[in-house]
Amino acid sequence: MDLRKIKKLIDLLEESNLAELEIKEGEEVVRLSRVPKGTVTMAQPVMQAAPMAAAPVAAAPAEAAPSTPALPAGHVVKAPMVGTFYASASPGAAAFVKVGQQVKAGETLGIIEAMKMFNQIEADVAGTVQAILLENGQPVEFDQPMFVIA
Repeated sequence: MDLRKIKKLIDLLEESNLAELEIKEGEEVVRLSRVPKGTVTMAQPVMQAAPMAAAPVAAAPAEAAPSTPALPAGHVVKAPMVGTFYASASPGAAAFVKVGQQVKAGETLGIIEAMKMFNQIEADVAGTVQAILLENGQPVEFDQPMFVIA
């Protein structure tokens, strides 16, 4: 997809009341989402080709099976993309969450940087953070367990 088209889509998203916009053009997918005001990061496009997303999904259960028994009981939040994990918004800032902290559904747990874009990872369930399975600055793979919430 042409960069000019993506910039026009970003402008369209900013001018509208939409929270998220996804456009599919052939095998290319562009997903834009708006981050609520008052948060540290800005809404950024996430580009993913459909065939790339399909291949790792098939291999993920075989890879994740050996590490699953070591995880504490609870809901596992997995990485939606490949990138670099950051526990805080900036190097000197406090981490978004700590083990033992109560979180609400939709609350930011961390950030994954992919292709110079910062993507917030949000809790999809409410509960207590039981484990943080990544270190700040650590590379993360698609579908890799990141947090355990119970």
